[in-house]
Amino acid sequence: MAEYALGIDIGGTFTDIVLYDQQHATSYSHKELTTPDAPHIGVVSGIRRLFESERIAYSEIARVVHATTLFTNALIERKGACTGLITTEGFRDTLEMRRENKYELYDLFIELPEPLVRRRLRLEVPERINANGAVEEPLDEAALVARARELVNEGVQSLAIVFLHAYANPQHEVRARELIGRAFPQLPVSLSSDISPQIREFERTSTTVVNAYIKPLAESYLDQLAAEIAKLGIKAPLFMMLSNGGLTHIAEAKRVPIQLLESGPAAGALAGALFGGRGKVDDVLAFDMGGTTAKLAMVEDGKPLIAYHFEASRAKRFAEGSGLPVNISTIELIEIGAGGGSIAAIDALDLLKVGPRSAGAAPGPACYGRGGEHATVTDANLVLGFLDASTFAGGTMAIDREQAEASIRPLAVQSKLSIAKIAWGIHSVVNENMAAAARVHVAERGRHASQFALLATGGGGPLHACEVAKRLGIQRVICPPGAGVASALGLLMAPARIDRVATVARRLSAIDWSALEKAFRVLERDAHSVIAATLTDHAKVTVQRAGDLRFVGQGFELVTPLPQGPYAKNSADALRKAFIAEYRRIFGQVPPGGEIEIINIRVAVSAPVGRGALKVAGGKSSAAAIKGKRKAWLASRNAYAHMPVYDRYALAVGSGVKGPAIIEEPSSTLIVPPKAVATVDRSGNLNVVL
Repeated sequence: MAEYALGIDIGGTFTDIVLYDQQHATSYSHKELTTPDAPHIGVVSGIRRLFESERIAYSEIARVVHATTLFTNALIERKGACTGLITTEGFRDTLEMRRENKYELYDLFIELPEPLVRRRLRLEVPERINANGAVEEPLDEAALVARARELVNEGVQSLAIVFLHAYANPQHEVRARELIGRAFPQLPVSLSSDISPQIREFERTSTTVVNAYIKPLAESYLDQLAAEIAKLGIKAPLFMMLSNGGLTHIAEAKRVPIQLLESGPAAGALAGALFGGRGKVDDVLAFDMGGTTAKLAMVEDGKPLIAYHFEASRAKRFAEGSGLPVNISTIELIEIGAGGGSIAAIDALDLLKVGPRSAGAAPGPACYGRGGEHATVTDANLVLGFLDASTFAGGTMAIDREQAEASIRPLAVQSKLSIAKIAWGIHSVVNENMAAAARVHVAERGRHASQFALLATGGGGPLHACEVAKRLGIQRVICPPGAGVASALGLLMAPARIDRVATVARRLSAIDWSALEKAFRVLERDAHSVIAATLTDHAKVTVQRAGDLRFVGQGFELVTPLPQGPYAKNSADALRKAFIAEYRRIFGQVPPGGEIEIINIRVAVSAPVGRGALKVAGGKSSAAAIKGKRKAWLASRNAYAHMPVYDRYALAVGSGVKGPAIIEEPSSTLIVPPKAVATVDRSGNLNVVL
């Protein structure tokens, strides 16, 4: 009988492979360098190595769950398919007109993001549906096929169709797909009424175009990965992690690949919620630092926050309005250009800067010995003695301290400082970069970072967590077991989840309650069908309703959790109370009067897949867990000192380690600063009190 679940998390530098024994609640992991040009090669290589080392048969795998940053990277690097757009006559330039506002008000030379579709590949056809869904002008079918032929002749590989008010009535878009499918059966088509059936033309157009842009890549990659996994002898179903923290099957992922954009970071947030909950800490900042980027997500009451809109590929990382708006459900998080591969340099003002440029997996940091020459965060950590060259990444690859020093030496000469001090400077600057971004992210959501514990995952998270926490005023750091591959383990604990949305745009006083209930039921049936196709057994399904509500006259809405249906005329008070409560929670006070309207309705249908159990390994006393000592940089002395090095899995529950100390496990290293104490709790987490 199959016993194992397999998690695959492809990051910018490393691909993490995790096996979870569902009967005995134990896990096994392996880190493999990512192969950016052909990601499946790294995946297959990593799977083979892990299965061979643990002597596990491929036939024992019950399910496979995958998360990747591949599609986000394709969007950022503009490496998607040549995409065309067919839209309503007169709306060819919606993508470039945007909302006609500037993300930097006083920048006279501001450059807005270049549209994914060039103007000559954006064509119009006569048709018109009004905001109520009534047809004002029939679709010119001959013109539609002619425009599609023009685009195919121009080399278009994927097509987006966005007709005005298609969210209110999709019949013209559906007919367009039917006609184009007959004429050009190999051309992938994305409809706005499928991808983003909600108001606001620019955001709807942008979302549909992004989906079309990555759709051929997603179809090709997912087909290839599924085939390669099957070749190994793994017959288990392959699930994909969605940006909202849920799972779905391959067909749904290929249909709407835009849902996968934030799948990798979402897995890290789920791991934060999982391990925080195991340690009975419900409010945590899930801090995941890998080789390319660091991510931070807020987990409140044991659940990551969900957003329903975000911007991809921002021209300016923290400037709202500088990216491509995407209307999908996603775990709300912030990505920071700070990872192990972040490159350090001295700027024109002789100031040390770190990132956002990254060495990635190829060539990688200089210490990898793969052709990298620039000093990176990983090189600095090796020089500081925080990393052991012989056990890095579980001993799967060798790194070289001499090459790390050689990469930092030019910066030391330029600044007239020692190599060690420049290395500590790199470590400190990247810590402040991450702390500053986290400080703003948390404050914008009405909280203070000191109200949370910092839960560190990723290969670099535990290395930097305590210093980042100090800068944020956080007193407690949590380092879960297997921290370096925790995101991949989080995949295996994720539920199946599908989100659906539709625009209704009605005042509460004018709602046809039977029609509203019917609209919710349609969304729920659609989501249920995907869940049923994802899960073969009869899992317990949970349905959550929400709505985008606002006071009449306001320009934007507040996503509000709503009571369960069915809705009838007497439901008005319940919806009103739900909105008022959410409005007060977010803004602190509520306007004295005003009518309320509901713009969009939302449903989230989920069902459990994985189990959250994880056995805690036995261990020894703190003294017995010491592996030896290593010379590492001690900032309080401004010099190197010999620090004790502990084997993480040799520490028994209740064992305490006083800093300064280094605690190692195969996939990550925790640095315990002076005066801090790290203790193993009953869940297996290391709790560091600063």
